[in-house]
Amino acid sequence: MAEPTTPQRTEADSKVEETTTKEPAPPAPADDLVTTRHTLKVGRRTFRYSATAGRLVLRDEVYEDGVFRGHRPKAEVFVTSYVLEGEGAKDATKRPVTFAFNGGPGSASVWLHLGLLGPRRVVMGDVGELAAPPYGLVDNAESLLAVSDLVFIDPVSTGYSRAVEGGKPADYHGYQPDIESVAEVIRLWTTRNGRWMSPKLLAGESYGTLRAAALAERLQSRYGLYLNGLMLISSVLDIGTIDFWDNNDQACVNYLPTYAAIAHYHGKHGRKALRTVLAEAEAYADRDYPWVLSRGNRLTAEERAEAISTLARLTGLSEDYVDRADLRIEHWRYFTELLRAEGRVVGRLDGRFSGPAASRIAENMEADCSMDALVGPFAAAWGHYVHDELGYASNLPYELSSERVHPWSFKEFEGKSVDVRAKLERAMRANPHLLVHVAYGYYDGATPHRGAEEVLAHLKIPPQLQSNIEHAYYEAGHMMYVHQPSRVRQSADLAEFVRRACHQV
Repeated sequence: MAEPTTPQRTEADSKVEETTTKEPAPPAPADDLVTTRHTLKVGRRTFRYSATAGRLVLRDEVYEDGVFRGHRPKAEVFVTSYVLEGEGAKDATKRPVTFAFNGGPGSASVWLHLGLLGPRRVVMGDVGELAAPPYGLVDNAESLLAVSDLVFIDPVSTGYSRAVEGGKPADYHGYQPDIESVAEVIRLWTTRNGRWMSPKLLAGESYGTLRAAALAERLQSRYGLYLNGLMLISSVLDIGTIDFWDNNDQACVNYLPTYAAIAHYHGKHGRKALRTVLAEAEAYADRDYPWVLSRGNRLTAEERAEAISTLARLTGLSEDYVDRADLRIEHWRYFTELLRAEGRVVGRLDGRFSGPAASRIAENMEADCSMDALVGPFAAAWGHYVHDELGYASNLPYELSSERVHPWSFKEFEGKSVDVRAKLERAMRANPHLLVHVAYGYYDGATPHRGAEEVLAHLKIPPQLQSNIEHAYYEAGHMMYVHQPSRVRQSADLAEFVRRACHQV
């Protein structure tokens, strides 16, 4: 009986099988922008504007052995823009445009978008009168749209922004690639919308202020795109000024006025005015406190006792705690300790907030009660707004504050503090018309006001450029717009700044 033979596979057979089994290539990424039209009433005026929401595809120029091979998609970045239409917007080149983003790293732009700048805003209440779910969304009569078109940017891995399929998100999770990708979005939007001749500004919050300062220099040096203004909200320009790593005494000093303000809010200073308490804390931080910390065990018993007494009085903590902390009060421990006797903790983002402690003996609180108060209202408002009013649909979760960006790379600063003052100095020296507005919240326990003040006071710029920087203070926290009186005043302050920076006053 003959043995069965195995059929011989031909090259043609292999090609047929490969063709029939190979997965189809995914479609190339494409912009998915959706435009809707709306109105906003401000006083007696009614503004008509277009809103465009969706993802822009960023592309790399690809070269192989010196040969250009085309443009390769690398990321899809979610952007929401508002452009005024009709009367008052006939000449777009005279209309300012503000590019806005939050910080984190890992935060989407929803906070500035629905909290302060955009034409719609969240209704969430405030300390002691927080709204219940599902919260609310109303027109923002104080929107910056009255004086500037707006573009809100969600960096890669925040909001709906993602690396393309097959791409590496980590390639964008770091100081320099973040600056480069956001700068590319700004250049792309400016070019496609014919706005190179428009006055242009950046508005950043928290880490977004560090990003904005570096972006100003990047946009100038890479694209020749010069700005009219920077709006730095809850600023940190040198992380070393507020970081408690390795017994950093500078952070202890810079946090002291913030501790004093929070203690005042929670009744630890009796009937003294806030400004009186702040003046004393700032004076101590300017002179005596740095000297006390620098002395170490060379302090006499009398000097140490006086320092303990002063710090306890200013911060609202017990002398025993200040003594055991060796005169150095770390911020998370402070937020946990201040109201420990009442079984409560205070907020980090906003020290006006307080909440029940999970443990009355814990060294650090389990969560930031002020962040807990913010997330629900903003998530609900955005979930409704983007789908039902802006008409943008996505099955992706909108990452309000993404942990996926960590670890965040600061390899450019290895062995030194993350500090962008040189970028800001360079931008201001090259462009003497660049104005800077800095907004501070007295109860901001994330970016204490004295940290940014110290950086700005030491900028290496000509004396005449110092007047290009203005400072605004609010009796509120990190998101000072949660406090309604602060939101209204801040909106007016920013509108006035835009007019001045764009030579409209």
